[in-house]
Amino acid sequence: MKVKHIVYTILIVGLGAFIAYRITENKSEKNDAKEKDGKKKPARVTGMVLRPQVFADDLSLSGSIEANEQIEIRSEVSGVVESINFSEGSSVAKGQILFKVNDLELRAQLAKAKTAQALASENERRAKLLLQKEAISQEEYDIASADFQSAKAEAQLIQAQLAKATVRAPFSGKIGLRNISQGTYVTPTTIIANLVNTSQLKITFSIPEKYAPQMKVGSTLSFTTSESKDKYTAKIYAIEPGVEVATRTLKMRAIAQNPDGKLLPGTFANVMLPLQKINDALLVPTEALIPIQGGKKIFIAKDGKAKEIVVETGARTNQNVLIISGLKAGDTVLTTGVMSLKEGSPVQVTLKNE
Repeated sequence: MKVKHIVYTILIVGLGAFIAYRITENKSEKNDAKEKDGKKKPARVTGMVLRPQVFADDLSLSGSIEANEQIEIRSEVSGVVESINFSEGSSVAKGQILFKVNDLELRAQLAKAKTAQALASENERRAKLLLQKEAISQEEYDIASADFQSAKAEAQLIQAQLAKATVRAPFSGKIGLRNISQGTYVTPTTIIANLVNTSQLKITFSIPEKYAPQMKVGSTLSFTTSESKDKYTAKIYAIEPGVEVATRTLKMRAIAQNPDGKLLPGTFANVMLPLQKINDALLVPTEALIPIQGGKKIFIAKDGKAKEIVVETGARTNQNVLIISGLKAGDTVLTTGVMSLKEGSPVQVTLKNE
């Protein structure tokens, strides 16, 4: 039993000594890792020397394609459609007669009004002669003259209504499906068909307000549609004078040629808008940016230590971000291992471009 107790005692003492040794050794290794000649061991990080380069980015936007001109064809007068002079889906020229409303009643009214105008004109002529002979008073002549002017205006009014019975195309374009037939009674609220000019198309889109200073009339953009991968070009011709407060965006419109009629109004457009070209842009990888309250920061290496810089960013690509302020050419930007860094941390930098 005594031998057994002695063996157990030796094992326990040995185990305790081993544990104490490992604890002391671990502390020694930890201190060696943290300290070298009284200093922290530099963190191994990757970096790049910032150099100016040409930057020309495209702003990707969603827009809508609209017809250059589009109206609903209606009749300004009520009546029965006498003739239809267009085919559905066909192209029509400006001034072409589209349809006629029966105008027999208006013609009769015009004939009556012209007769009354002729009589009033004769009465005015006679009254003028009598006034020159002082056979009637000035007041009597004024009444005859007013009657003539009233009859003349009445005839002109009916003649204008008669002209409205013949409906013409206000501009050249393609006319859609008609909603009437010959003999239909139409009123000014009846939609006859849609007339659309698609030889040119408008692309309407909005950009974030921060890009507004770069926009100008005459700039060229490209766009595609969801129905086709073909790329089309358009030219900006109009810009809203102010930013929309609710969305903080600026609306603008471009015009595109559509001679073959492939583009259809009402479809969506994927707009690629070229931004201003910068010849000495400073670009950093997106992974170098660290979000902070109120902005973003970047670490650079200076004198073997990490230095924290608050930066202002601009346009962004898939891999890089444009730096507007905070950095300068020649700075060594730290790109990996930055999340564990603090201001003044010693760093050992491996440059990407070396």
